[in-house]
Amino acid sequence: MPEAPEPADPADSAERPAHTEPASAPAESKQPAPTPDDTVGPDDRAAATGPVAPAQQSPTVAPASAGTAPNRAHTAPRNDPGETTGTAAHSLAAVGATATAGSVDASVWSRNPGTTGVAISGGPHRGPTGDQRATTWLPGPLGPQPRAAGHPMPAPAAPPRWRRVAHPAGVLPAATGAGLVAAATLSFDRPGIGWLLAGSATAVAVGTVHRRAAVREDAAAERHNRPGRWWAVAALALLAVGTFRAAGWLFVLCLIAAAVAGSLAVVGRPSARGVLHDAIAVPLASAGAFAWVYAAQATRRGGTGARHRRLAVSVAATMVLLAVFVPLLAGADATFAAMVEGLVPRLDAATLTGWIVAFLLVGTATLGALYVLAGPPAPADQHRRTPKRTLARLEWGLPVGALTVLFALFVGAQLMALFGGDDYVQRTAGLTYADYARGGFWQLAAVTLLTLAIILPVLHRAASDSATDRGWLRGLLCTISGLTLVIIASALGRMWTYQQAYGFTVLRLLVGTCELWLGIVYLLVIVAVLRLRTAWLPRTAVATAVAALLSLAALNPEALVASENIDRWQRGEELDVDYLSGLSADVVPVLDRLPEPLRTDLRHRLTHRLDDETWSNWNLARMRAAE
Repeated sequence: MPEAPEPADPADSAERPAHTEPASAPAESKQPAPTPDDTVGPDDRAAATGPVAPAQQSPTVAPASAGTAPNRAHTAPRNDPGETTGTAAHSLAAVGATATAGSVDASVWSRNPGTTGVAISGGPHRGPTGDQRATTWLPGPLGPQPRAAGHPMPAPAAPPRWRRVAHPAGVLPAATGAGLVAAATLSFDRPGIGWLLAGSATAVAVGTVHRRAAVREDAAAERHNRPGRWWAVAALALLAVGTFRAAGWLFVLCLIAAAVAGSLAVVGRPSARGVLHDAIAVPLASAGAFAWVYAAQATRRGGTGARHRRLAVSVAATMVLLAVFVPLLAGADATFAAMVEGLVPRLDAATLTGWIVAFLLVGTATLGALYVLAGPPAPADQHRRTPKRTLARLEWGLPVGALTVLFALFVGAQLMALFGGDDYVQRTAGLTYADYARGGFWQLAAVTLLTLAIILPVLHRAASDSATDRGWLRGLLCTISGLTLVIIASALGRMWTYQQAYGFTVLRLLVGTCELWLGIVYLLVIVAVLRLRTAWLPRTAVATAVAALLSLAALNPEALVASENIDRWQRGEELDVDYLSGLSADVVPVLDRLPEPLRTDLRHRLTHRLDDETWSNWNLARMRAAE
C-alpha cells in the first residue's frame, strides 16, 4: 500500500529521524475529533462508522479548523503541563484530509489552546485516491507554523559576542587593581602626577594579562609587533602633561587625546570598521565586557573562582586592620599623625564620591581594553574592499574646478591686500588692517574644513581607471589643496595681526594651532592624492594631532600668552591684569618681568589656591610657583 510522509516537526527533527505511517482508513470511516487534552493515533481509538460529506475543492493552504474530522491522524509527544507555545517543544498538529483526484482538503488541529496552524502543500506523492502533498510544520509563537517542504531550516541564531570571546586568566584582578590605584591617585580638581600613575597602572595590568594569554597561544611574536605600543607611549606622554603643566584646559584636551590614543593602542592594526570606531572601541566594548566577565565567572567552579574569593577576603581583612590600627597609632604619636595626614586625604562625601567614580571609570576601561584584546575586530587588510568609484570625470570635475577658480581669485585678492597694507585695505574696505584681519579668520577656518570635506570623498569615489582620469584627479585636487594652503597661511597671518592689535588669549592661540594642524593635514592630503591611496591617511592625521598637542604643551601656552601680553604692555599697550590672574601657575615664572607691586599681586592671586596640595596631585609648575 502506498505510504504518505508524516508532517515533520522541526523541534524534533534533531532527535528522531523522519518515518512514514500507513495510509489512512477508507473515507467511509470517521474518527472522532481529538480533544485538546490528548493526541490521536491510528491505533488509539476505534473508528466510528458513518458517512462523510464529500470533500470540497480547497486550496493547498487552509486555515486551522478545530471541528473538522480528519480521516488520518499523526501522533506526537504530549506537551508537559507547564509547556508554552513559544518553546521548541511544540507538538505536531493532527492533520486530516479527504482527497479527490488532484486536490487536498487539509484540516488542522492544534492541541495548545488558543493557537492556530496552517498547512502548506509540499512535493507531490501518490496516495490511495490520487496525488497529495506533504505538509511541513514549523513552531511559532502561536503554535506550529508551516514551512514548505524541501526548504532548508533557518540557521540558528549566533550567540552574542561576549559568549564567543575567550576569557584569559586574571581579567578581574587586573581591573580591580587598576581601579584601586586610580581611586588612590586620581584628583579631579586639578592636574597632577596621579593621572600618570593611574594610566601606568592600567597599562601594566592590561599588558600583563594580555602578554600571558599571548604566550599561552604561542602568538607572542605577533603581539609584540603590534603598532599599538606606539599609541600606548603617546597616551602615557599625554597623561604626563598633567605632571608638568598646571593649565586645566590643556590637560583636559590631553586627557581626551590620551583616551583616543589608548583605544587605538588596544585595537592595534587598523580595523575594518574604520578609525572612528577604533578611536572609541574601548568605551563601546565596556557594556559587553561586563557580560563577558560575568559569564566567565559563572562558568567557573572552584579553582580560579575560589582563589579570587579568598583574595577578596584577604583584601577586605587588610582594609579592616588598617582602619583599626592606623587611627590608634596616629593618636599615640603626633609625628606619625602628621605623616598620615599628609598621605591620607580627608574623608568626606566629595572624597568618597571621587574614589568611587575613579574606581568605576578605570576598572571599566580596563575590562573594555581586555575584552577588545581578547576578541579584536577584523583587521582592515583582511576585509579591504575596493572603493566603488562611481563618479565620472565630469561629475566631480565640474564642482571641484569651479571651487579651484574661485579659490584662485580669492588668493589673488589676498596677495593684493597683503602687499597693499593698511592703506589699501582702508581705501577698499573702509577698515583698519586689524579689523580686516579680525573679521575674516573664522570664515577662512570654515572654508578650510569644508574644502577638506569635499576633497576626501572625491578622492575616494572618483573614477581612476584610465591614465587620463588619474591625471585629472591628481591635477585638480592638488591644485585646490595648494590654494587651500595659501588660504590657511592667510588665516594664520590674520590671527597674528589680530592678536598684535587686541592682545593674546589662550583661545586665539588654540584656534591658531588648530589652523596650523589643518595645514599639515592638507600636506598629507596632497601626498594621498599623488599616491591615490587613502588607507593610511586617517591614523596619520590623528597622529599629527597628538604630536601638535604635545608640542603645544611643551611650549607652555599660558606662559607664552602672558609673555606676549607683557611685551605689548612694555610697548605702551594696555595690560589686562584680570585676565592674567585667571590663568594657571604656569605663568608665574613670566611675572618676574613685571614691576612691583603688580608682580606680587599677581603671584598672590595665582598661588593662594595651592595650600591643599597632596602627593597625588603633585605638579611641577605649582611646586615652582609656591617656592
